[in-house]
Amino acid sequence: MENQTIITEFLLLELSSDPQVKWLLFFGFISIYTGTLLANSMIILVIRNEPRLHTPMFFFLRHLAMVDICYSSVTVPKMLENFVGKQKSISVEGCYAQIFFFIHFSGVEVYLLSTMAYDRYVAICDPLHYSTIMKKQMCRQLVGAAWAMGLFDAVVNTVPLIHLTFCGLNRISHYTCELPAVLSMSCSNTFINYILIVVSGFVFGCTSFLLTLVSYVYIISTILKIHSAKGRSKAFSTCSSHLIVVCLFYLSVFFRYLKPSSNSLTDLDRVISVPCFDSSVESCHIQS
Repeated sequence: MENQTIITEFLLLELSSDPQVKWLLFFGFISIYTGTLLANSMIILVIRNEPRLHTPMFFFLRHLAMVDICYSSVTVPKMLENFVGKQKSISVEGCYAQIFFFIHFSGVEVYLLSTMAYDRYVAICDPLHYSTIMKKQMCRQLVGAAWAMGLFDAVVNTVPLIHLTFCGLNRISHYTCELPAVLSMSCSNTFINYILIVVSGFVFGCTSFLLTLVSYVYIISTILKIHSAKGRSKAFSTCSSHLIVVCLFYLSVFFRYLKPSSNSLTDLDRVISVPCFDSSVESCHIQS
């Protein structure tokens, strides 16, 4: 058998090889990242300190802002370092950690969006029982379940990586440590890993998506039954910003993971794959 060098670090894809463009991208990304941190931190403080905002919807928004800060902080700092650093690398352990927290916070975000859809469903379709159903204890349980499910999803997909061996090529064809890109470079048997990705994606992803979809089917059906245009407009305004973010979020996910596979990233792939894109969308939603 041939001797094989065990990989201890991965090389990440560059956004541009032009030094001037790198610095432009660096300042652009750090501006967006700083704005995201400041905007979400301010939203958390305002919601926490303003008694009039102590409602279920703003309670969920506060946690969504926290997730947004964590979600963007998983990948963006390393991207900023790679813009100005000579070596565009990340250790295997660091890559595993990035994958773990990326899956965790992405999962929490998905479940929070589903929880907020359910909250809007109760508010519009059953307003008389809203205060009875969406009690503080119920809201805490829903948020706790979102964090727990995200953690479980991350553990299921990340722990099996510990047993994999990487040898030969160590260049990831992505700007961050994405799980499928990392698995494609392993010289171990990754069949179980791919099975776990499919199963967890179906169980967690499809469940939350269907919950959101069913909630909005009932919401739209209820809004259409309202006779006055003013009433319909008022009802729709309570969930319009959330609906826009849900559509943008799932469209980006579907495009990123369900499009036909390709060996190279297109320009559109580069835009959709940028972590700041998703976080900026969430910040706009929260501010609205």
